[in-house]
Amino acid sequence: MTRLNTNQWLALVLALVAAAYIAMAWQIPTFPLPRPVDSDLFPKVLGFTLLLLSVFLFFEKPAPIAGADTIDPNAPRGPLLFTPWARVIVTALAVAAYALLLVPLGFVLASTLLCVGLTTYYGYHRYFVTLATTLGVVLSLYLVMTRVMDVYLPTGVLPF
Repeated sequence: MTRLNTNQWLALVLALVAAAYIAMAWQIPTFPLPRPVDSDLFPKVLGFTLLLLSVFLFFEKPAPIAGADTIDPNAPRGPLLFTPWARVIVTALAVAAYALLLVPLGFVLASTLLCVGLTTYYGYHRYFVTLATTLGVVLSLYLVMTRVMDVYLPTGVLPF
């Protein structure tokens, strides 16, 4: 029997999470009035997408990382703000700030600030590309959610 690699272990965990999420999505009650898109559709699509992506991850062959098994104690260390755990903490704080600012600033502005801020923090410095991509995704999501699915998203300081 072969040992599972890291991607396969992660894929199994994600598949279990996806299965639990799909089971919970099936518990969402449907509206008594007929609607083109019911409240349970989006969670079910997300759950099955996560399940499919975990299957892809399970069969992906991980590439070897050069020098992954060696640790050089004399190697120069980067700033504390860019260590792996600091990145987790900064990302968690950014998501918490996003949750707090979602209503006062609105979905479009808060989501744009989160995406541009985290993208810049993680080292991608092509600001025009970041802003254009972020605005395209955020505005598309906003229009689909508010116009097609009739979901209320906070408008905040923007007039739409």
